[in-house]
Amino acid sequence: MPQTSSRSRPQASSSAAPSPPTSIPDTNLGLTAQDVATLRQHQQLAHQQARSSAGSQASSQGRLLLDPGSLTLLGRHLERVMGAIQQRLEQLNRATEIATQTQYDRAGNEIEMADAEIARFRAILHQIDELENEFDKIRRIREIVRSFRARVEMLERRIG
Repeated sequence: MPQTSSRSRPQASSSAAPSPPTSIPDTNLGLTAQDVATLRQHQQLAHQQARSSAGSQASSQGRLLLDPGSLTLLGRHLERVMGAIQQRLEQLNRATEIATQTQYDRAGNEIEMADAEIARFRAILHQIDELENEFDKIRRIREIVRSFRARVEMLERRIG
C-alpha cells in the first residue's frame, strides 16, 4: 500500500530537472488571517528583493513557499526588517531621552526662576513688615504729639 500524506510531493523522475518549490495553502498553517497576510507580504517582498518570481506566483495562488531557498530568503528579509525596526526603536529612544532631558532642564530652570521669585517676594514682604512697623511707630509718635499739643493748648488757655 503506498504511503500518502497531505504534504506529499510528487515523486521525482529519473531526469535531473529541478522540482518546483514546495508550497502549501496559507490556511494549513493555523495562523490568523492577519498573520497569513503579513507572512505572505514578507515572502513576496523577500522574493522581489532577490528578483525571484516564485514568491509572487505562490502568493497570488494563496500559497506559501516552504523550500529551503525561499525560507532562507524570508529569514534574511525578516532579519533586515527586524534590524530596521531595532534601529528605529533606538532612534525613538534617543529622541525620547533628549525630549525628557530638555523638559527636565526646562523644569529645573523654571524651579530656579520660581525660587528666585519666591525669595524676591519674601524680601518684599519683609520690607512691608518693616514699613508697617515704622508706620506704627509714627502713629504712636503722632498720638504722643497730639497729646502734648492738647496739653499745651490746655495750659495756654489756663494761662492766658
